[in-house]
Amino acid sequence: MSDTPTTTSAKVLSARPPLWRDAVVLKWVSQLFLLFIVLTSLWFLTSQAGDNLQARDIPSDFNFIERPVDIQLSEGIDTHPDSGGRALWVGMVNTIRISIIGIMFATMLGIMVGLARLSNNWLVNRLGTMWVETLRNIPLLVQIIFYFSVLTVLPRLTLESGPINGWFHISNKGISMPRVFLADGFYQWLVVVLIGAVVGYYVHRHRTRLHNETGAITSPTLWALAVITLFAIVGIFIHPIFSWVGSIFGALASLFDSLPVLVPQIILSAVALGGAAAWIRKFTRKHRSARGHLSLVDDDWFRIIFTIAVSVILVFVFISWEGLSSWILNSGRDLFQVIEAKFNIDGAARPFDAMRPEIIQKGKFPNYGPSGLTMSVSFAAVFFGVVFYTSAFIGENVRGGILAVPKGQIEAARAVGLRQSQALRHVILPQAFRVILPPTGNQYLNLTKNTSLAIAVGYSDIVQVGTTVFNQTGKTLPVVGIWMLFYLSCSLTISVIVNWFNVRMQLVER
Repeated sequence: MSDTPTTTSAKVLSARPPLWRDAVVLKWVSQLFLLFIVLTSLWFLTSQAGDNLQARDIPSDFNFIERPVDIQLSEGIDTHPDSGGRALWVGMVNTIRISIIGIMFATMLGIMVGLARLSNNWLVNRLGTMWVETLRNIPLLVQIIFYFSVLTVLPRLTLESGPINGWFHISNKGISMPRVFLADGFYQWLVVVLIGAVVGYYVHRHRTRLHNETGAITSPTLWALAVITLFAIVGIFIHPIFSWVGSIFGALASLFDSLPVLVPQIILSAVALGGAAAWIRKFTRKHRSARGHLSLVDDDWFRIIFTIAVSVILVFVFISWEGLSSWILNSGRDLFQVIEAKFNIDGAARPFDAMRPEIIQKGKFPNYGPSGLTMSVSFAAVFFGVVFYTSAFIGENVRGGILAVPKGQIEAARAVGLRQSQALRHVILPQAFRVILPPTGNQYLNLTKNTSLAIAVGYSDIVQVGTTVFNQTGKTLPVVGIWMLFYLSCSLTISVIVNWFNVRMQLVER
């Protein structure tokens, strides 16, 4: 019996094309070939660069990290580091410190500038406009040098310096003010606060469920904050009873000291493989139909294969690189020993304490003492520069985000009787944040990277310290590589945090 025309057409359509004409095969082959070319090119360029550096006797190793260096830093956690690695660590801490403080103050100032730009008051509106239009159009480096120049021509520091002697001092050596710091009993008090946070979480759940069931205004967030505040106040008086927690961290330190290197390698490998398996399971479940049919395109298969390959590479790195596991064990032991020492205190130490600034004169010239919160001239110049400059951009983000909220939403809030503060909190800001947050996250990244301009005024950030290190050791490329890795880590960390908040604020479709 001969095939009918319909059967013949179905066979032709269902026949698989040859490999050299199969789009799927050609796509995978071309991608693998391109990947091979890229990896081969990178290997060739790396080997050539290594040979050229070796031929010119340019050092590219990292042995300077453990070697002593003759460096004296102007400020930081260690002004006389005993090695190149310690010096770079001090620079990293200084950079992180000014970045975190700068982000906090730039955000608060930017919100005020954005609201001022939307104010109906003519004077406030014009001041906000002048702030934005002036600071955005002057290069940040020029601003930092300007602030540094202004601070250095301030009156000399004397034992009677003001403007409020004993409380607030401004001079050509910086700014000094009272400071509140963490005292010996802080960690015991923190245990009480954490217990309060757990209780507040369940109170929040209960008040939220009560609101969903009855429709009443239960204010779950305010109730949770009230519970945590109550625990914090009570903890000021009862926190010494948690001194025994230090023995737990002492046991953990002993455990880390006794573990072999193989244990972290197994744990890290299991985390890598388990994370990949969990991601693949979640990914395939998302692409599975109601009947259980799995539908994956070529890009989906590529993601799965890439995830498996990355996990296998990580396992290979964890197994072959014993130094990473040793560092984890040693760092964990040292960390738990430090925490144990924080809990082992005598008497009822306060969790917080405060000190007024002081001016001391041991020799011929007076200087600020260690008791106050002192901003050196270099730190203050960089701080004012990055905060003022970034606040202008954040202010425009805030103004644009609020203006992006449809006018009908504001009118609807007024129509149901909401006050201006209630409309701002419940209607305007939740929608404006979805527009404000992404560009503001970019400004956080810019602020962190702009701190590298601190080298112009001698602030001991990682760039200034690194420059001193490679001038002494000649290890320019390794130091620059550490710079790149540090700023990359900071940028990725900020991006992860901002993206986490951004995802939580997205509209959820039903």
